[in-house]
Amino acid sequence: MTTIATRSISAPRILAVLVAIVTVFGALLADFVIPASAAEHMRNDAWPPHAKFHDAQYIAMSILLGGLALSLLIRHGGAKRSQLWTACAILATPWLGLMAAILFPGTAIHDPEFAHATIIGLHPQVLLAVILLAMLAAAAALTARHRN
Repeated sequence: MTTIATRSISAPRILAVLVAIVTVFGALLADFVIPASAAEHMRNDAWPPHAKFHDAQYIAMSILLGGLALSLLIRHGGAKRSQLWTACAILATPWLGLMAAILFPGTAIHDPEFAHATIIGLHPQVLLAVILLAMLAAAAALTARHRN
């Protein structure tokens, strides 16, 4: 029988909480705070104000979605199967949005003046999205295996 105590330390919950933390802080740090990567985003003088607006929108959306999911995961009695699945769906939203944005005409994962090394052939942002989405899929699959 699963109790609140065992649910609170479950592997699916831990995976989802880790993704939530990255989601809350990742875009803010990468696009605005860390000098090297912020120079490619919010602190890029070549970007017009409207492009910076949309990046700021993405930062705010990531913080809000990550915080919403985190509140579902850490609340008293939280991390029940339906709450965990809801949190995973919420957390997947900005990462799936990042992946989908690549498909729109005229978009690029980075500006041409910034050469990026790839990791296993993927841009670091795409690799991070793949890893986090895999973690969420694992959390959802593990949750589906265990009945409340």
